[in-house]
This record gives sequence, structure tokens and C-alpha cells, in this order.
Amino acid sequence: MKIEQIYTGCLAHAAYYLECNGEAAIFDPLREVQPYIERAKKDNSKIKYVFETHFHADFVSGHLDLAKKTGADIVYGPTAKPNFDAIVAEDGQLFKIGNCTVKAIHTPGHTLESTTYLVIDETGKSHGIISGDTLFIGDVGRPDLAQHVIAELTEEKLAAMLFDSLRNKIMTLPDDLIVYPNHGAGSACGKNMSKETTDTLGHQKEVNYALNPALTKEKFIKDLLTGLTAPPSYFPSNVLLNIKGYESFDSVVEKAMHAYNVNDFELIANETEALVLDTRNAEDFKNGFIPNSINIGLEGSFAQWVGEMITDINQKILLITYENKAEEAITRLSRVGYDGVIGYLEGGFNAWLDANKSIETIERENADALAIQYTQKPLIIDVRKKSEFDSEHIVGALNIPLNQINQHLAEIPKKQHFFLHCAGGYRSMIAASILKQRGWYNFTEIRGGFAEMAKTSLPKTNYVCPTTLL
Repeated sequence: MKIEQIYTGCLAHAAYYLECNGEAAIFDPLREVQPYIERAKKDNSKIKYVFETHFHADFVSGHLDLAKKTGADIVYGPTAKPNFDAIVAEDGQLFKIGNCTVKAIHTPGHTLESTTYLVIDETGKSHGIISGDTLFIGDVGRPDLAQHVIAELTEEKLAAMLFDSLRNKIMTLPDDLIVYPNHGAGSACGKNMSKETTDTLGHQKEVNYALNPALTKEKFIKDLLTGLTAPPSYFPSNVLLNIKGYESFDSVVEKAMHAYNVNDFELIANETEALVLDTRNAEDFKNGFIPNSINIGLEGSFAQWVGEMITDINQKILLITYENKAEEAITRLSRVGYDGVIGYLEGGFNAWLDANKSIETIERENADALAIQYTQKPLIIDVRKKSEFDSEHIVGALNIPLNQINQHLAEIPKKQHFFLHCAGGYRSMIAASILKQRGWYNFTEIRGGFAEMAKTSLPKTNYVCPTTLL
């Protein structure tokens, strides 16, 4: 038996490949399925099943394309109601993969249909659990996502279900089982996930707060719901795509991989009202960019921030990328359901410059520039998450988390100069590009963000000052 974790860091997502005696199964695949097909070919194995632990919110799964290309059956847990052919397993149902067995264990709580899959090897020994969003390393799945699709499923109801699932279905399993979760640190599907991506169940029983046997159900619900931030706005759309179906990945790429020369690019941008999305790094973007474009760098948590900042999942998009990076950008957008890319600028931003088209720039300075002016009490806007801000921030700074910036534009002055920063410069350049697009010009973005500011003489505090908006 082989079981492999296929981890995608930019989404903090783990898919799993299980192979046994010429048959294979894929668990929670990403949208682009060819890597899974190639992996099975390497073992001369046939993909028999595509197992889904639940209807995902943070990405569009590749179940439909994978099933169509391989003939595999799609499997969901009890209560799932997909709008396509699939096996809806019964609690405890067994599936054979060669001489190995996969047992479906219904563990509702993150969602109603959430299911953990117990993997049993050729000898009949239980090896591990593919736990989806039921159990993470150091955390458990948040119970507040399903209510955004089904209103009567309150977070309290689902948290209570999750308590029962953990106590009655998971914690009764052997301690030596390996836990294979769907996500790691950085995912918005939990609040306290470890950087580790596997562990033994026994160790999780010792260190994971949610598996503390002394917790009452009431305390578990309170602890689980405390500190949850609003989920990204694209999550409900991804759930519906996973339930109802979607355009094939190959079709999305074919439609999007259209290179436009400068004049055609400009014409199409004006005629279609497409969003011009510049995926270069922050330092290159600040030196020059196409007017009204926004910057979300491909080197960071690209898809997640697209989902946070571009509210319309059907938005038409034109891309600015580095050479040979267009397909990567299209792929990463499609993973979160943004299938509206209609093309990219041939030759990238350099082609725009060579055509003598107008550009804009962002003023970006080192942290020392702020330190020099600090005695004059300049306005400082910190776009990190509230939890980061609360942990430590520059005295007097105003906290407007990046994902809330569009709701708080009225608090940001246009005439008064201000400094803008995040933790390292990635998010603040996203904010800077949005502000420029909306007509703000009198500001300076800090290179290196709080990490560099912390090295200066700027006074810092962890006191939550009255200027915090959220």
C-alpha cells in the first residue's frame, strides 16, 4: 500500500493518493487533475475512486474532471446531495482499493456531509484517517461555513455535531493511526492549525485543545466559536460550484490562454470593463503599472487574496504576468473558481512600456523614512489582520485589515498624507494598488512592512488602542 500527501502550500491544501495492487484512489483533488493521472500511470494503476471528505469552500475540487477522464466513481459521505452522479456512502460503508480498504465514517460538524475515511492496509491493520476538515493538526474545522449556504445550519448546531463526531467517532480510534488532514497552517478553514501536516491520533489527543476529554460540550462550542473571523467572501460560491458542477479545467485554460498585443489589450480592457490584474511582485509593481490595475502577486497567497479582494467570482480578468507565468496564474485562479480570465498581455508590462503607454507608480520607502517623521505624528495605516495588530503594532497606528479596506474607505483621507504597511509588504501593495485605483495618491507604502519597522526606534505596543476600527 502507498499513501502520499500531495501538498499545495499557496492554498495550504492536502490531497491524498492511495495505491494498492494496481488500483488507486484520490482524496480531495485540486482543480487541475493531470498530476494525479500521471501519478497513477507511474504505478501502472487505475484510479477507481475519487473520495471527497465534504463540499469544499476554499477551493474548487477536481472531482468531476478526474471522474470524466479516468472513469472513477465519485464518493461523498452520508447526506450529501450533489447535482451529478456520485456514490453517497452509508456510515461505515467499505470500499476496496486493490487489497486495501477504505471505510467511510460520517463525522458531521464542519459540514453536514463531512466524512472521515479510515484507511486499512492489506493485512487488515488500520493505518490512518483522511480527516478532511473534521480534524486538523492542532485544530478542528470551523463550523460556521455551511450556514452561508443553508441558513438554518447555525454554527452552534454544527459545533455540537462536531463535538459528538470527535468524541464518538474519532477519539475511539487507535492512537497509532496517522491523521491526514485536508489543510495546514494558513488555511481559512480553521483558526489554529499547526505547520505540521500529519501526526498520530494519539499525540493529537494529548495536544489538540478540541480533543481534550475534560471539555464539556458547552465549553467545546464556546472555545470553537471564540475568535472566528468572517470567512472569505468567495467561500459560498466555491461550495455551490462543488455541489452543482463547473466548466472543465481544460476549457477554462483554453479560453484564458489568449495573448493580446498592447493595442488589443487596451481596447479589450476598455470595451469589456475587465479587471486588469497585475501578478508581478510588489517591488516591480511599484516602479510602474498600467493605470487602474491592481496588484496581487503570484509569489504570495495569490488565490486566497484574489478571493478576498475581487468580490465577483464571475469578474472578467485580464492578466499582467512575468514571461511564461500566465498559465500558472490562470490555474491558481481556477482553483478558487475565478474562471473569468479572457487573456493576458503579450510581452508583459515591458511591452506596455515599449509602446510608450501611460503608467502610474507607488511611492515606497524603507521603514527609516517613517521613523524620521514619527515625531510629527503622521497617520499610519496597518492593513494586517486584527490578531496581528493586537499582538504588536506601532503606537498610534490605525488598523484597517486588508480584507475590510473597501468597507472603510471613508476613514482614509485623500488630502492628508499617510503611511501604509502590512507584515512584509505583500498585502500593503495590494492595498496601495486598490487605493490608487480609487483615487488616493498622497501616501507612502513601507517596504518590508512591520518586520522592518520593528528594527527601528519606532515605539511599539500590544495595547489595542481606540484607533482600531475592527
